[in-house]
Amino acid sequence: MALINFGFNAPENRDGHVPPGQSVVTSWPVLTYGPTPHIDLDTWQLEIDGEVKKPLKLNWQQFNALPKTTMDTDIHCVTRWSKLGMKWEGVSVDELISQAGGLTDKAMYLIVGCYGGYTTNLPVEDVMKGQALVATNADGAALTPEHGGPARLFVPHLYFWKSAKYVNKLTFSTHDDPGFWEVNGYHNYGDPWREQRYDTDL
Repeated sequence: MALINFGFNAPENRDGHVPPGQSVVTSWPVLTYGPTPHIDLDTWQLEIDGEVKKPLKLNWQQFNALPKTTMDTDIHCVTRWSKLGMKWEGVSVDELISQAGGLTDKAMYLIVGCYGGYTTNLPVEDVMKGQALVATNADGAALTPEHGGPARLFVPHLYFWKSAKYVNKLTFSTHDDPGFWEVNGYHNYGDPWREQRYDTDL
């Protein structure tokens, strides 16, 4: 299944515009807080728990046996660069929710956990209906560790820190739980079209 994402709630992106305050790059800058983990695929796992009907853990082989989705889209970093027209591949969060038996009526937020201890938070409505992947490939190549490999969350309509690297846990929760950058001054939501960079932005 392929998805073309022109920027959710942002149809002006269709004619080549980028969010305000952004500059287009052709390279892909590497930005990581802390050391880059190198994760053994033999021990990698993705846990899906919380407000799902059948919590589960997937190893690398089980995860990669699931149907794949591609997204052709732009990415926007809070540090003011945008990279346009990338092709991403992975397993949609919708598919992962389905594998976990669906969400309960109480699921309101997704709390994302990662190797290395990083976390971030998103409203459930922002990761469903084709808006998010657990991605393993970008532009035809496997994600390198520097870019979040072997797997990272990918939510392109929000600033890129929400697309957490080295993902290993998706917890669907009844309540919000701001993550690393959100408790250190970044905006809790992170819409690039509204320039929601910092917690003082509307």
